[in-house]
Amino acid sequence: MTKYKQRAGFLAGVLFLFSALSAHGQTPAPSAPASPPPPVQTQKVPDDYQIGPGDTLQVYVFRNPELTVTEPVRPDGKISTPLVEDMVAVGKTPSQLARDIEKALSEYVKSPQVNVIVTQPQSAFSQVKIVGQVMRPQSLPYREGMKVLDIVLAAGGLTDFAAGNRAVLDRVVDGKDEKIKLKIDKLVNHGDMSQNLPLRPGDTLFIPQSRF
Repeated sequence: MTKYKQRAGFLAGVLFLFSALSAHGQTPAPSAPASPPPPVQTQKVPDDYQIGPGDTLQVYVFRNPELTVTEPVRPDGKISTPLVEDMVAVGKTPSQLARDIEKALSEYVKSPQVNVIVTQPQSAFSQVKIVGQVMRPQSLPYREGMKVLDIVLAAGGLTDFAAGNRAVLDRVVDGKDEKIKLKIDKLVNHGDMSQNLPLRPGDTLFIPQSRF
């Protein structure tokens, strides 16, 4: 009987406290919901972006959260994920790598669906370069929305010997080298914004020397 009396007394005390709070227009504050985890910060890259050493990848396996990981590409060009070790990532696009991981996972998971996202492009493939007749030839980390004028200004502009209107933007598209002729002098000195093309990771802008 003693245990039942103790429980009854405890319940009566709780009810009394709740009634007192209600009488003053107060109710116990609900516990705050747990804040959601911060979203993964990603930097958009083109669909044909080639993965390189140093890039950070999120490998998402649909309906298999225990297989979903975020991993950097090692200097040897490979990544390791649950159930898939030493998968070559360098030189592949995110979609190509996803298909290769799906094939490897199919030995353990029925009809796996994989998505690969480059969350932090850091490799040489993610750089843009400006070389030739500029004040400070250099490589710069690519960022979304970057354009030709951005790297020209970052390089300090053209030298006195530059043939800016014979500039060439070297770009790899689907594994093929593509050369785009640009008139940087018209862009810088005459405001011709048609020459201010958007850049892509891996682009190299070459400014030749004037012919004397």
